[in-house]
Amino acid sequence: MEIIGRVTADATVSETKAGKKVVNFSIAINDTYKTKDSSEVQKITTYVNCAYWINPGIATYLTKGSLVECAGRIGVNAWTSKDGEAKATLIFHVNNIKLHGGNKSIVVNAPVPATTAPAAMAEAGDDLPF
Repeated sequence: MEIIGRVTADATVSETKAGKKVVNFSIAINDTYKTKDSSEVQKITTYVNCAYWINPGIATYLTKGSLVECAGRIGVNAWTSKDGEAKATLIFHVNNIKLHGGNKSIVVNAPVPATTAPAAMAEAGDDLPF
């Protein structure tokens, strides 16, 4: 199963009692539809809790607003509350993550090469066909 959406908050890394690390994050999936009786467009947002067990280093890239594509499977966590009431939540166990972009652009400062493009173009200017 694949889902695409935006990360709702920065991912967190948790550790189990056995020492295994898991990245937990949530994705918001936006969808639109029209009902039969109306021409008005309806908007719906679905929130999906995700768990990624393979590489905890990915958590630094899963920041709020980042667009991600996740592939995996749905699982269920069931427990009994302190009041004796049965509770359960669905969780998406992610096997593969593709980062499609973030909410802020990253600028990398690189040194300017010794030969600049305008100087190189001036030398080649005599060979232009027009």
